Amino acid sequence: MTESSSAATIAAIDAVSVVIPVYNEQDRIGDALTAVWTYFHEQGLVAEIIVADDGSSDNTTVIAAAYANDHPGIQILKLEHGGKAKAVLAGLHAASHPIAGFMDVDLATPLSTWEACRDAFANGYDIAIASREGRGAVRVGEPHYRHVMGRVFNGLVRLMLLPGIDDTQCGFKFFTKHALATIIPRCQLYTEHDVTTKPRVTAFDVELLYIARRQGLRTAIVPITWHYGAQSKVNPVRDTIRNFRDVLAVRINGWRGKYA
Repeated sequence: MTESSSAATIAAIDAVSVVIPVYNEQDRIGDALTAVWTYFHEQGLVAEIIVADDGSSDNTTVIAAAYANDHPGIQILKLEHGGKAKAVLAGLHAASHPIAGFMDVDLATPLSTWEACRDAFANGYDIAIASREGRGAVRVGEPHYRHVMGRVFNGLVRLMLLPGIDDTQCGFKFFTKHALATIIPRCQLYTEHDVTTKPRVTAFDVELLYIARRQGLRTAIVPITWHYGAQSKVNPVRDTIRNFRDVLAVRINGWRGKYA
C-alpha cells in the first residue's frame, strides 16, 4: 500500500462493509443482525451489512428482509447454493465502503475484535484477521477432535503456503478496498458458476491470504477468545478432504504463476 492510499484508508474508517454469509440460518439471522447492526452503529460507523444468502431453503431471507425494512444499510444478496466461499466473494464484490470484510453468523468471534482491526488499518495494514491460535488467543467449548483437525490442517498450510499464520480459517477477516482490488481478481478457486446441494466448507481463506502475501500486502493478526458454535456445518471427513485439496490447488497455482 502506498503512503497516500494508507492515509486515505485512515481517513475513511468511519465506514465499513460487513458480509455475513448464511445458509439456512433462520434461527440465528435475526439475533446476528441485531447484534451486528447495533454494535457498528454504536461505534459511530456508517455500516453496510450484506447478508449473502447461499441459496437457503428456509426463512432466512424473509427474516433478514423484515429486519432490513426497519434498519438502514442492510442488503440481501440471494444466491444459488454454491458454498460459503462463493457467498463471501459475492458479498465482498458488492461491498462499497473503503473497509470490507466478513464474519460468521454465529458470532463466535467477539464483535469487539473489530476495534483491533480498526487500529491495524490506522497503522497502515492492508488486512486484519482474527486468530484462534497464538499468544493471547483462547478457544472455548471446542471438541478436542476439532482442535486436532484444525492444528493438523494449519500445520500443512504453514508448511506449504503461509509460514507465520497460525490460523487461516477463522471467519472474521477485513480488508482495505485496495487489498480486495488486488486479491479478488487473482482468485482461482470457487470463481466458476456451479451449484451444490450440501453445505460446502472450503479453504478459500487460504487463497485470499496467500495472494495477499504474494502481492506484498500487510496482514495484522488479532488473537481472540473464540466460542465454538454447536450448530457448525463442518463435516469432519468431507470438508477435511476438500480443504486439503484446496491447499494443494493453491500451491500448484502459485508454482504456475497464476497469482502474479
